[in-house]
Amino acid sequence: WVADMTYVPTWSGFMFLAIVLDVWSRRVVGWAIGEQMTSELVLAALNMAHQQRKPDDVIHHSDQGSQYTSVAFGQRCEKLGVRPSMGSVGDAYDNAMAESFFATLEKELLAKHSFRSKSEARLELFSYIEGWYNPARRHSGIGRVSPATFEARHAAKVEDQVAVEEALQK
Repeated sequence: WVADMTYVPTWSGFMFLAIVLDVWSRRVVGWAIGEQMTSELVLAALNMAHQQRKPDDVIHHSDQGSQYTSVAFGQRCEKLGVRPSMGSVGDAYDNAMAESFFATLEKELLAKHSFRSKSEARLELFSYIEGWYNPARRHSGIGRVSPATFEARHAAKVEDQVAVEEALQK
């Protein structure tokens, strides 16, 4: 997983969006919206990702922001069995996929909308992530399909493989 956060401007002030993105499928598996850039915000995104995926062993990569270096974040990662990883200071290359997501969000949503309220921004961010990005937005890195389609195809292949193995055992 890669993780990061960005600001979202509204007429009522800034909001912040923290995300956890699955590198394998490009799916945003955890996200949270808040009014401050706190460790609680990144913990909420981490908790959502963990609840959706329930991984046995996953590396969570982020920058060295204070939210990700906080004691609370480290303790939560340890409790969940998530291995935190951070790039060197000032190096965005190893977290480029999260940065790319935010560039896409900026181009496809934020640059086209002026949110009158924070509740409007929340609704639009939810619609973008869960209604467009995960289920429909195509990605060249996964065969020009959406993250949801990529994962569904993989699951179908695994099911087919299990069925073949079961048939061969009979």
